[in-house]
Amino acid sequence: MSALDRITATKTAKLADECHKIFPLSESVKNAIAKTNREEFVPFGFKQSAYKLDALPMGSAQWISSPLTVAKMTQYLEPKKNDRVLEIGCGSGYQAAVLSHIFRGVFTIERIESLMVEAKSRFKKLGINNIHTRIDDGQNGWVQFAPYDRILFSATAKAIPQKLFEQLSEGGILVAPMQVGSRQIITRFKKVGNSLQKEELEECDFVPIVNGIQK
Repeated sequence: MSALDRITATKTAKLADECHKIFPLSESVKNAIAKTNREEFVPFGFKQSAYKLDALPMGSAQWISSPLTVAKMTQYLEPKKNDRVLEIGCGSGYQAAVLSHIFRGVFTIERIESLMVEAKSRFKKLGINNIHTRIDDGQNGWVQFAPYDRILFSATAKAIPQKLFEQLSEGGILVAPMQVGSRQIITRFKKVGNSLQKEELEECDFVPIVNGIQK
């Protein structure tokens, strides 16, 4: 992977520290935030806001999550170095890029073709080669490479499709923002045998999952 230049590395390290002060991060998650060049993922004209803890608008009425949210979602996955992760909702690619520093393989799905084309060019520019991309309705998962140790939703779901739980390995963890009445709650599911242990973590605000593909 291409190393960060000194100025960018200073900014990303400071960003990781700010996230860590608000929400204590493991060493691997903190390092992953520090190693990811956020400026590459924010829309042109927002570069000055790249290192603020805010969500930012991007194309196709979508948002790039706040770095703090990305750090939290990554931490909630309880990632391990040799694991493989499936991400539903690639968006700008920032979350996938952070995951790529921890996971052996990142499989990310995006339903909006233009967003995926842009994300892929960013991964290439940054020299990240352990991210695999697919344009599809993420609710189908990616059965070809299943099972996954971890599954992450980067959009809010009303329910998790059964086929995604089937693509989760035994002992695996799925983290998703869930719509609960008028609230959204980050929820962690652990697969133990035939049952799922469910844990509600905190309120959040994500864009909702939409069916189908947008060319």
